[in-house]
Amino acid sequence: MNRKILLLAVILTLACVAWAQTATPQTPPAKAPAAAPGPGGPMGPEHHQKMMEMHKQHVAAMKADVDKMKASLEQLKANVAKITDAAEKSRWQNNVDMWTVMVNHMEQMAKQMEAEPGMGMRGHGMMHHGGPGAPPPPPPAEPKPE
Repeated sequence: MNRKILLLAVILTLACVAWAQTATPQTPPAKAPAAAPGPGGPMGPEHHQKMMEMHKQHVAAMKADVDKMKASLEQLKANVAKITDAAEKSRWQNNVDMWTVMVNHMEQMAKQMEAEPGMGMRGHGMMHHGGPGAPPPPPPAEPKPE
């Protein structure tokens, strides 16, 4: 039983790592000399069409990842239901709760990306803290233990 749970945890971890490695980094485009937008220019219809196609591919990939994560989460839930030791069950239930939040968040992001194709990642919390190259915001202040 413990081997199955350990194997499932390893599979989930590896799936997340693989997903993170396949994600394309969002780098700002290099600044080109000012050119008039036109059919062959950087802002022409071909460029727009290419960007829209890439966006559709990213949304489809994200949806596929969410579906895989949901399936793994269901397996994890089924395994937790079989655990008899209360402490062990509690630990694994916390894991299930965390992954449930993560999967729901990923699903919402995919829905937003699909609904707003022109927004890119700007509308999803990626660049709202000063734009690319800006330092990250400071971590929230934690209350000091008394």
